[in-house]
Amino acid sequence: MVRRRPFRNTEELADMADAVWNELGPADWKEAFAHHPQIGDKESVRKKFASTKQWAEGEQSGIEAASDEVLQGLADGNEKYRRKFGYIFIVFASGKSADEMLQILRTRMKNRPEDELLTAGEEQRKITRLRLQKLIHEA
Repeated sequence: MVRRRPFRNTEELADMADAVWNELGPADWKEAFAHHPQIGDKESVRKKFASTKQWAEGEQSGIEAASDEVLQGLADGNEKYRRKFGYIFIVFASGKSADEMLQILRTRMKNRPEDELLTAGEEQRKITRLRLQKLIHEA
């Protein structure tokens, strides 16, 4: 990204981030996934991800109104997902309720590993794009 500067506007920056993301491979994607808190894991957001806590909490704001049953479903689902795919469940959470995210998790558990990696990668791309826009607008 640094070598491709300067960017004329936020849209060009975001488009370049998409292009760079698409040039990366599975190992790079999994490394990016590792820098996210699990969906619904408020404690992880507070501790491990303190530097991006505000963004992660905002993106996962649908968790706030979740029932204990849904939160437990997310916790159980996250563990099953990690065992099956080898990385955390990544979803573009902005605007989604906890119930929606749980349903998405359950649906994606049916994916083949190679298909799920592509799906998770696309979700990460959308998260990165949103965070770049937030970063630019905060500056």
